[in-house]
Amino acid sequence: MEVEKENMAGENGNITKRIIAIGGGEIKNKTTLKIDEYVASLAKAHAGDRRANALFIGTASHDSMPYFNSFRKTYTSVFDIKAEVALIVYGEMDTERIAMKIENADMLYIGGGNTLFMLEKWKETGLDKLIISAYEKGKIICGLSAGAICWFEDIYTDAYIMDGISPEYKMEKGLGILKGSMCPHFDEREKDFTDTVIKNRIKSAYCVENNAAIEFVNGKFSKTLSSGGNAYMLTYDTAVRKDRLL
Repeated sequence: MEVEKENMAGENGNITKRIIAIGGGEIKNKTTLKIDEYVASLAKAHAGDRRANALFIGTASHDSMPYFNSFRKTYTSVFDIKAEVALIVYGEMDTERIAMKIENADMLYIGGGNTLFMLEKWKETGLDKLIISAYEKGKIICGLSAGAICWFEDIYTDAYIMDGISPEYKMEKGLGILKGSMCPHFDEREKDFTDTVIKNRIKSAYCVENNAAIEFVNGKFSKTLSSGGNAYMLTYDTAVRKDRLL
C-alpha cells in the first residue's frame, strides 16, 4: 500500500484532512502491518523531501512506554519514520512541549486503551484542542480502538468495564469530528453491539474488526484498509442490516 508523493493541500488549495480508524490489533505483533504501511506512506507524502516524523499519543493506556516502544519498532525500524511520544498523564511534559511535538509531526498515532479516561485527560490539559487543530491543518491522524472511536459523535466503549464500574459496554459521546458512531473490535463484539443498535434504535454505525481500518477524507468515508480484518456498516430500521464496506 504505497502512496505517491502528493500535494497534501488537495484540490483548489484546500487542506486534505485524513483520519484512519483501526478497529483493533496488536502493533507489538505487527498484526496491523499492512495498515501501518499505508499510514506510513501518507506520513512520508506529507513530509515531502525530509524524513517523516510521527507522534505517538498513548493517553488511553496511561502513557504506556512499552506500547510506545512497540510503535517505534514498527514505524522507525520498519518504515524509517522518526518516532516521538507525548506524555501528559503523569505531568512529564507541559502543554507547550507537546504543542511543539505536534507542530513538528507529520502524523499523530492515538493508541488504544480507556477512551473516556483519554478524552477527560485531553480536555483537562487542552490536548484535545491541539489534536483537533493538527487535524484541521492536514496532519495525518491515525488511531486504534480508543484512538479510532474518539473522533465520532457516538462511541461504543468498554471504559466502564476497564474501570470496574459496570460489566457492560456503553454508548458515549466522542469528539464529533466524524458523524455517526463506531464499534471497534467488531469480530469480538458483534452480538452485543447489534443488540445495542436495536435497543437504542441507532440508524447506522461503522463496525470495524481487529486488523481492519476505515479511512475518512475531509470527514467522509473513503475506503477500508485490511491487514486481515473487515469493516461493515450496520443499519437499522425494522431490522438490522450488515453490509461490508469496501
